[in-house]
Amino acid sequence: MARADLDKQPSDVRRMFDTVAKRYDLTNDLMTAGIQRSWRRSMVDAVAARPGDLVLDLAAGTGCSSEPFAAHGATAVPCDFSVGMLQQGKKDRPGLPFVAGDGTRLPFLDDTFDAVTISYGLRNFVDPVAGLEEMHRVTRPGGRLVVCEFSRPVNAALRKVYLDGVMRALPAIASLTASASDAYVYLAESIRAWPDQEGLAAMIAEAGWQRPQWRDLTGGIVALHRATA
Repeated sequence: MARADLDKQPSDVRRMFDTVAKRYDLTNDLMTAGIQRSWRRSMVDAVAARPGDLVLDLAAGTGCSSEPFAAHGATAVPCDFSVGMLQQGKKDRPGLPFVAGDGTRLPFLDDTFDAVTISYGLRNFVDPVAGLEEMHRVTRPGGRLVVCEFSRPVNAALRKVYLDGVMRALPAIASLTASASDAYVYLAESIRAWPDQEGLAAMIAEAGWQRPQWRDLTGGIVALHRATA
């Protein structure tokens, strides 16, 4: 497993997610003590999907993040570059239209989607700005972007506990359910190496999105970034 810097090899990241696909949803729930469910609800609220909307859920994994959009009358297209994740998703959620795709070269036409969302996946892109540019390309004018990603706790004490304690404990916690706990070493390191809230907002603007803004969740452990095409 390569160390987590921002020069990630897509093939390494893809293989990593293939190996953890079977118990990925369960492991995430365990590692976050279930808090990730409230983060997902906040993400769905931020997308504000309407009946008839077409929503691209990028880095969707097994499609857990895609399901809620149907309750709003929207059609969600879960897209991921991990075949293992897609295969597991198709078993768990056969009604979703899973699509295999690289986030930096999306297999969709320009101006296709009313909204694009990505949860905890942008930091795994070899070129996040290129990925954000692709998301902009496939979004209709006036459409929405919502990025839910790990960030920097705004309180110094919480930040120290989170980055120095929780992140180092992730592989051990993951070993309770995951067969490839070394993958979570990478995930923890990628979180530590990722820009803060302001840094991600700057990347979103660089990619051509308008009026990027963010909202901290759980003290900034996760941030929701929003922008329009």
